[in-house]
Amino acid sequence: MRLTGDTLLRRWYGMLGLSRQSPPSWYRDRLREELRERRIAKTPWQKLSETSDVFFSISRARYDGFPIQKLPPFVASRHVLVYAYMLAKYTSRWKFYRTAAILCNAPHYGLVREVVNPSKDHKLDEVASRHQIDPVEFKRVGRQLRRVWPLLP
Repeated sequence: MRLTGDTLLRRWYGMLGLSRQSPPSWYRDRLREELRERRIAKTPWQKLSETSDVFFSISRARYDGFPIQKLPPFVASRHVLVYAYMLAKYTSRWKFYRTAAILCNAPHYGLVREVVNPSKDHKLDEVASRHQIDPVEFKRVGRQLRRVWPLLP
């Protein structure tokens, strides 16, 4: 199962096409942040979401060539839901930004490859800035999309 899971994750990260981050300590910092959020999560839903963020941080660092920690050995009864949630959550965010860029007629919408949480306006501003998209229009479109888009916390 491990090889199949690794292959799936490699293909998924290839599809997402996220930019490699610099400096390499960025990956360790993100993991620390996600572990801290996981520790303070209260509800089962919050714990699932934060656990998926931890798995995402570890697997993304590994995919980008900065293995900071190993993922726990796959146990279907414990990890299927975490991986399913992670794939759905980050794929939905990635598609949200691509769709927003298309609706804003961004000339290079295909280069918009983002997975930050779009539930906050300042994140929409950051993404618009990174991709030279009109921030006012991008925020307007993003707000409309948030009303109907299935975003997971």
